[in-house]
Amino acid sequence: MLANEYTLQQTVGALYIDHHQWLRAWLRGKLGCSEQAADLAQDTFLRMMHGKRNVHALEKPRAYLTQIAKHLLIDHWRRQAVERAWQETLAVAPETFVASPEERALILEALVRIDQLLDCLKPKVREAFLLSQLDGLGYRDIGERLGVGERMVKKYMAQAMLACLMMDEGP
Repeated sequence: MLANEYTLQQTVGALYIDHHQWLRAWLRGKLGCSEQAADLAQDTFLRMMHGKRNVHALEKPRAYLTQIAKHLLIDHWRRQAVERAWQETLAVAPETFVASPEERALILEALVRIDQLLDCLKPKVREAFLLSQLDGLGYRDIGERLGVGERMVKKYMAQAMLACLMMDEGP
């Protein structure tokens, strides 16, 4: 183990001892669930260890922990919303469609990644992409809906497709 890694582990360990209970209580207040709060508290410290910020020089560690935890909460709530939508879709799907637990987990993970991708797109790029992919509209119709020319729609679609390709190469 390198000296820098050891020092980082010591620093994060000290922060963990000093602030873990506080962070769990704060998250429990947001989530209403001790188990989920414990999981997100752990994830917060893991993210801190793998982050780019110099944790040795933190002046306000609770503010930094809160910032990380808020991002994790947003991801958690977004995942829950996607999962609810997926469950609602399954409830009305024909009974001939039955996915195994493994398939359901893979589908849910893909849906979460797609949701994250869409959230990162600029609003008009996202809308153009969705109008094309979900509604099957052509570029002219999309342009009319968005109040832009076909050339701009092509640019929006190129941006969306590039984002999709980048997502495909992600973790």
